Amino acid sequence: MDRLKDKEIVDKMSETIKVTSFFDPDLFTKLNVKRGLRNEDHTGVVVGLTKVGDVVGYDRDESGKLIPIPGKLIYRGISLEDIVRGAQKEDRLGFEEVVYLILSGNLPNKPELAEFSELLSCMMDLKPKIIMHILDLAGNDIMNYLARCVLELYTFDEKPDDTSPDNLIMQSLNLIATFPTIIAYAHNALRHSNGKSLHIRHPQPNLSLAENFLYMMKGRHYTPLDVKILDLALMVHADHGGGNNSTFTVRVTSSAGTDTYSAIAAGIGSLKGPLHGGANLKVIDMLKNIKTHVKDWTSVEEIDSYLLKILNKEAYDKSGLIYGIGHAIYTISDPRTMLLKEMAKDLAKEKGREAEYNFYTLLEERAIFNFMERKGKNVNKQVCANVDFYSGFVYDMIGLPQEIYTPLFAMARIVGWSAHRIEELNFKQKRIIRPAYKNAAEIRSYTPITDRK
Repeated sequence: MDRLKDKEIVDKMSETIKVTSFFDPDLFTKLNVKRGLRNEDHTGVVVGLTKVGDVVGYDRDESGKLIPIPGKLIYRGISLEDIVRGAQKEDRLGFEEVVYLILSGNLPNKPELAEFSELLSCMMDLKPKIIMHILDLAGNDIMNYLARCVLELYTFDEKPDDTSPDNLIMQSLNLIATFPTIIAYAHNALRHSNGKSLHIRHPQPNLSLAENFLYMMKGRHYTPLDVKILDLALMVHADHGGGNNSTFTVRVTSSAGTDTYSAIAAGIGSLKGPLHGGANLKVIDMLKNIKTHVKDWTSVEEIDSYLLKILNKEAYDKSGLIYGIGHAIYTISDPRTMLLKEMAKDLAKEKGREAEYNFYTLLEERAIFNFMERKGKNVNKQVCANVDFYSGFVYDMIGLPQEIYTPLFAMARIVGWSAHRIEELNFKQKRIIRPAYKNAAEIRSYTPITDRK
């Protein structure tokens, strides 16, 4: 075919959809359509029930009015902060405990946790055929590698379409255990395709998921604190209620009765999006831009001046957004941010990057202040730094490359996806999720092709 003609057709259709796909924003209000399943205040429309997790940013006062409160993230009725503090008090890692809790609904006792951790560690190995397939894959996005490998795992499962509870748990554990291995191997395959040395390190049976990942990525070039903060990052990203885009995607596809691998691949596709799991990369890019324009990292005046330029659409990407600031539910604080920020301080000290950490904390403070001064009246709520504000900085200090930041998110969130899928399939009255859309198109008459211009 004529490539020039192809381009002309595509260009013409692209121009056409600017008109045919446009809706007057007022039409959503007029027809009472909850755009993006969001209420007028941008909170989510309630579409289902879950016992897996909860995201709390508001409470009600004595009159019943909603009031903002410090954010809480709750796993199976237990505060994430309490889980993290419990592990820290006993000087142990906590991600495996979170996996057990979110999947089963109960906290493990000490022997159960030890046995469960050993099981996950032993399940991390991949079949040789999958390893070779990863090394043969082409592309530049590890999330794409991950989705393709998940779909391939279907062919190695003897009961891929079995949705009995025991099989769902087994499939979930297999995916949770192998995600770190797939991501590490995919990263090395990508490096090799770009002319760098290939390093394939097999997971060690005596290491945690977090430490095994660092080992497969970097060999023995990591510290105990690196392991602890990566373990914490996995804990805080393991679930975020049923309403986040990727989890809802998994629940929607699961409600259709499809297999585990198809549902999880769909979740990966959602998380890959720049408005969801890819948001941390936007924060990193913005912060790099700010660092080049703010010469004195301790100057409030210089920081404020540049942040106002960003808010006024005069700097960075001219969107008027300060990425990493604000959240749909959290208002006063994001509990995940607080926990990561706290340990990031210790990590910055270990890595000799305290000045950069202090810059981040000052930037967080000034970004919130300037946002509220400039746009606070319009958003009508307090804003806080979300987890993306510090996560990229933490990963960079550990020595992890940017291309695996979003896959790291998937490595943690596979836990929540699995639990929500099991919950969706366990409803006694199974019903496919099918939201309604209001048709806003005008009724037209058909025109024969001979009469069309």
